[in-house]
Amino acid sequence: MVDKRVENLAKLLVNYSIDVKKGQEIIVSSPPAGAPLALEVYKEVLNAGAHPMMMGSIDGAAEIYYKNASDEQLKFVSPFKKYLYKNADGLVGISAATNTRAMSGVDSKKMAMASGASIEIQEIVNKRSASGEFKWVGLIYPTNAQAQEASMSLTEYQDFVYSACLADKRDPVAEWKKVKKEQAKMVKVLNKIEKLHFLGEDTDLIMSVKGRVWENCCGEKNMPDGEVFTGPVENSVEGKIRFTFPGIYMGKEIEDITLEFKKGKIVKATAEKGEDLLKNLIAVDDGAKRLGEVAIGTNQGIKKFTKSILFDEKLGGTIHMAIGLGFAETKSKNRSAIHWDMIKDMKKGGEIYGDAELIYKNGKWLK
Repeated sequence: MVDKRVENLAKLLVNYSIDVKKGQEIIVSSPPAGAPLALEVYKEVLNAGAHPMMMGSIDGAAEIYYKNASDEQLKFVSPFKKYLYKNADGLVGISAATNTRAMSGVDSKKMAMASGASIEIQEIVNKRSASGEFKWVGLIYPTNAQAQEASMSLTEYQDFVYSACLADKRDPVAEWKKVKKEQAKMVKVLNKIEKLHFLGEDTDLIMSVKGRVWENCCGEKNMPDGEVFTGPVENSVEGKIRFTFPGIYMGKEIEDITLEFKKGKIVKATAEKGEDLLKNLIAVDDGAKRLGEVAIGTNQGIKKFTKSILFDEKLGGTIHMAIGLGFAETKSKNRSAIHWDMIKDMKKGGEIYGDAELIYKNGKWLK
């Protein structure tokens, strides 16, 4: 018997997150471990009168690819994949890891090279997503491996995931609409601000957001959700920021990251662990040396760091920033093959000033 919360989640994804319409072609992507949710999503897409395309991956394939692919193969962009993302109407992308450390032994330079090759696909998705032609949502199906990363039992982790997604509520769609309404108040204030100033532990960072658009993230692209974000003006970021949570890229941890910016570009990057990978990612392309996103986490229901960016970037009382790709809907012009988020706790002395006015302090919104 299918967990009622899985059924609720599938209906939420199909009927709210990507709002599937009759006749649309929808990609349902999942590894084998995510099958219970993938099958429910598949069923709901059919019930909506659309055409689901089931896509999957086999555990171990990515590791084999990175260890055996030549430079030519790493840089190859499949025309079939490009065609798919140019023509499909939507995507439900399910992650369900059985080994969160499977990529630990992979050469970081190879990972960076493959990331560089993906820019064509990312540009297609970014442009079509901004225009509303393509709707997508990404989420995690709870597995033992991810529960272990979060230091929870599988049952505890399942409760955590479904609660964060509001799939344990009687009407999850109505609950996410409440989130949307509340965050709209923040967005209204932020859209009037031209300059942001972040202060905190080892942090003094200024940036312009003039002319940029803040997005209200309420379950329509990520599930769970709970953030507001925009793309800073590319050449405006000045100063220093230290990210207090580990950054995780394809299963590899980078700890105690500090970035320094001048005229929008990273001029110094250090980390206590994983510094080589950090520097390789920044060197992927020019856009990777700049911020593509700045965001405030608002989900007070997520109270614990789980080593999964999908949840961790939404933590209430945190901010996060991403190097690389900026989203077209924010009017960001930063283009890159990567988009990688890093998180900072703001609950102890963190402050955000908007045009010299204090708008956020100790992890709480003040306006």
